[in-house]
Amino acid sequence: MRVCIIGAGVSGLVSIKACLEEAEQFQPVCFERTNDIGGLWRFREDDGQACVMRSTVINTSKEMMAISDFPPSSSYPNFMHNSQVQQYLRDYADKFNLRQYIQFRHTIEKVEKCPDFNSTGQWIVTVKDDQSGVSRTETFGAVLVCVGHHANPHVASFAGLDANFQGQVFHPHSYRDCTGDNFKGKRVLIVGIGNSGGDLAVELSRVASQVFLSTRRGTWLFKRILDNGLPIDLLITRRWLMKLAYSLPQSLVNAKMRMLGRKLGIHPAVSIGNTHIDINHVIDHRLYSLEPEHEPMAAHPTVNDDLPNRIICGSVKVKTDVKQFTATGCEFVDGTVEDNLDVVTSIVATGYKFSFPFLPEDVISVVDNRLDLYKYVFPPKLERSTLAFIGYVQPLGALHPISEGQARWAVQVFKGMAPLPTAEAMLADVEAKRTAMASRYVKSPRHTIQVDWVPYMDEIHEQFGARPNMLRLWLSDPRLASSVWFGPCLPYHYRLDGPHAWPGAREAILNVWDRVRAPLATRPLPPAPSANGSFGSILCLVAIAGVLLAVLALLWR
Repeated sequence: MRVCIIGAGVSGLVSIKACLEEAEQFQPVCFERTNDIGGLWRFREDDGQACVMRSTVINTSKEMMAISDFPPSSSYPNFMHNSQVQQYLRDYADKFNLRQYIQFRHTIEKVEKCPDFNSTGQWIVTVKDDQSGVSRTETFGAVLVCVGHHANPHVASFAGLDANFQGQVFHPHSYRDCTGDNFKGKRVLIVGIGNSGGDLAVELSRVASQVFLSTRRGTWLFKRILDNGLPIDLLITRRWLMKLAYSLPQSLVNAKMRMLGRKLGIHPAVSIGNTHIDINHVIDHRLYSLEPEHEPMAAHPTVNDDLPNRIICGSVKVKTDVKQFTATGCEFVDGTVEDNLDVVTSIVATGYKFSFPFLPEDVISVVDNRLDLYKYVFPPKLERSTLAFIGYVQPLGALHPISEGQARWAVQVFKGMAPLPTAEAMLADVEAKRTAMASRYVKSPRHTIQVDWVPYMDEIHEQFGARPNMLRLWLSDPRLASSVWFGPCLPYHYRLDGPHAWPGAREAILNVWDRVRAPLATRPLPPAPSANGSFGSILCLVAIAGVLLAVLALLWR
């Protein structure tokens, strides 16, 4: 079966690899409209395509964003610059010889069902060779859509923005860096406090005379590192923590997080013997005018290490939502006004919208940024399940491993080894997820595809038998089981079982902390103080053992 893969970003690359793992049955053909791989992560000067800013550093640690059978080099920093992420993807493509399956500078114009689709499940794809300008049609047995959800900027409409405001208006989609005179010495308004808005505020505050950061709701702000300077996702993305959180009422979890959220924490500081666990109690969200009305788990958080520093020194001022623009300024909903913006570049950072112009609406339709997809992958109403969407989720964690899991599942579905339920059952699952999301999150275009990382990864990989079998692990390899259950939930967990399990997964899991420490060991240090057998240390071990036993009793109750 020839499989059409649209896009050679992260989702496209892992989709090619998933097809090659079943090379006896699938031949991948990937079409990429640019001249290189990497998608959003390949920085380039403005060419009309979405990409990261020149200064972008990934928000998830290298071990949590890894592809499941390709750990990043131990020499890479734990939070990689976008150029290092791009190099990682190039190394991945070279390792598994993926480039030979990619046709660069090709744009998909149309994807249609074959006349005999009900019996064959085949698709007619019209693709244009952008170098020659010639379009052609090809027939494929299946299609994987991997164009990403950061392709089409959503610019909010504000009263007076188009009719009155005389400044320039940009979206992060077209922003690359703050070099030159576009922002130097100017008063800049940024609307939207998501990750893009926060990063822009920090970067531009170093060259602009003043940055105003407007937010409709406020946000809960998190940093990349926690106790002892370790990556936040390695410390909190753990199976036992997720199991415990899901066994408690959501109202209780939110209440605890709201109480601690003002201090930039998500669970209490705990002292047991000589062990101190702290979650960077750094800023008071109310004092910094950041505190939102919604609960900490009711919206996607903003990850930014530098924003509090820019606020405290006055180079960034947090404002409420925009009411209207005038010719030279802006009035906010609280009645305050910022004038003298006539020479200001105003950046409207209000997210992205989904769009699939090459697909007919009877195949996939987008309403209010909602996609009716079974587990965010498969259209439920198709007569044959030969179309899948890869990477269309907004996780509280890294997207790369999710895209890979979705692609592996899709290939098993195409192969006939993981049949989908009935259309009615799939639609019921879609509606159940939508209802659960609406009850938990504030209404927003970004909260139509929100997922929790561990539960969703488990859910996807369970569909084709790649979810870790904890009972078997505890019986056969207790050391590994302990790491899988109590340690960080790493992408390599999903290569322990199922089709195309990776023999190196165990070593990658057990040695993760060596790869975390390696890039930090940049100079020789004196010998660490020897540990003493103090009574406090003994109490610490006893207390930890008691906590673990209590958790296990709760989980297996």
